[in-house]
Formats: sequence, structure tokens, C-alpha cells
Amino acid sequence: MLKGLTRAGLGAIGDDKAFIEQAARHGFQSVDLDAAGLIHTYGVDGARELLAANGISIGSCGFPVEWRGTDEAFRDGLPQLEEQAKAASLLGCTASCTYILPATDLSPGAFTIQAVRRLRECANILNAYGVKLGLEFVGPHHLRTAWKYPFIYTMEDTLAFADAIGTSNVGLLLDAYHWYTNGLGTEDIEKLSPEQIVHVHINDAKDIPVEQVLDNDRLYPGEGVIDLPGFLGSLKRIGYKGAVAQEILTPGGGAPVSVEEALQRSKAGFDKVFANI
Repeated sequence: MLKGLTRAGLGAIGDDKAFIEQAARHGFQSVDLDAAGLIHTYGVDGARELLAANGISIGSCGFPVEWRGTDEAFRDGLPQLEEQAKAASLLGCTASCTYILPATDLSPGAFTIQAVRRLRECANILNAYGVKLGLEFVGPHHLRTAWKYPFIYTMEDTLAFADAIGTSNVGLLLDAYHWYTNGLGTEDIEKLSPEQIVHVHINDAKDIPVEQVLDNDRLYPGEGVIDLPGFLGSLKRIGYKGAVAQEILTPGGGAPVSVEEALQRSKAGFDKVFANI
């Protein structure tokens, strides 16, 4: 498995070059970023050279489609998705991910049909470039009642949703926070095949009742109560070899510490939990 970073929880780390270089300097092997944007800035050869010089791969590229809203907004994002998929394929990235909110104000039946149709179209665009679509279920209890009707928030239902989409390149974005807030265990991961997991996020949770855990109040890996060695150990046992990318959502969206401290704590956390697999 590759130790990876997203920008979440790192603060104002700078442009993509700074992000890539800082990730490498702190022992990380992958980053999640906008593959098309990287090529726009550096060109294909320049982007490849920047990644290779730092020993960094792209764990997941962007997913620029608003599939939950109007038809116009959805259609506007499709050309950008194709550009993202093409860029990802040129840079060796095979994952693009989106999240599913656990509740909706729309009629659940109609919304499900619309979502399946739209995400199938997205998956087909990605598949043409060898890119998989990762679906992230969102577990925190407070979001399950944030809108009028409950929707998908379990791993089991997300797998069924992926089956309904019906393309071979759709699977899970498995996030340790949502695994924890769903009350899942290592045995649930070990029921999966590695092909069902497109991408992985890692983070930690405060020592409070799980029903009170907030989505945007996460800790750095190894600083909370989630069984991250068990989480990673299960992924290792089933043969998952992809990126495990840190994602720390915080109140207000910024980092609670300086960029350097955030990177140091990230490295320390990864070293701790990976050593205990």
C-alpha cells in the first residue's frame, strides 16, 4: 500500500509542485490532485518528470461533475470529466472518486434512478481511459438526518449501488472515518475483494460516543480511537495495494496547525499505524 496525502488538513501548502515536493520530503508516495490541472501547468512531459523526480504517483484525480443537481450542471461537468480522465491516463492514475451524502431532500426513488443513470454515464467516460470510479459512503450520524429523507450511508448499500450502475470499473472509496462511524469491523473489510476498492482515505476520530462524531472534526492518523492498524491490516490481507490517502476535515476547512507541523504529524501518524499492521 502507498502512503498518500490529500490537501485536506495540510493548510496552505502551495501549488501542486510544492504539494508534491513536500509530500515526498515527508516520506509519502502518492498525492490526490487535479491531473488535468497539473498537465495544464507543466505539460505531459513536465508533469511526468515532476512526479518521477519526487517518487510520487497520483492516487486519485479530480471528479468535476455535479451529479446531484440540475441536468444543466451535470452536463456542464462531463467534458471536464473526460479531460480529467485523459490526463489521469497519461499520468498513470487509475482512480477518480465522489461521495454519496447519507440523506437527500429529493424523493429517494427518483433520486436513486437519476443518480444511477448519471454515474453510469460518468463511469463509462472514465472507463474509456482505464480509470475507475470510487464511491464513498458517508457515515457520521449527524448527516443522516441533515436532509429530509435517508439515503445511502452503509458499505453494503454502496456496493449494491455500484452493482446497479452496472459497469466493471465502479467500486468503493473506503474511508476509515466512515467505516468507524458505521460500526464496521475488520471482518467487513475482509469480505471484500481488492478489486472492489478503488481508493482509500485514512484519518482518526475523537474519543466520544460514535453517534456524536462530526464529519468535519477529524484527527490525524494515530491520534484518536479508530483501529487503524486493524483497518490497514485487513486491507493488506485481502491484497489491496493502492494508495491510502490522509483526509483530515476540520471545522472551517483549514489546518489547525502550521503546514510544517501538519506534515510532521501526518508522517508520525502514518509511521505509527503502518508499523502496527
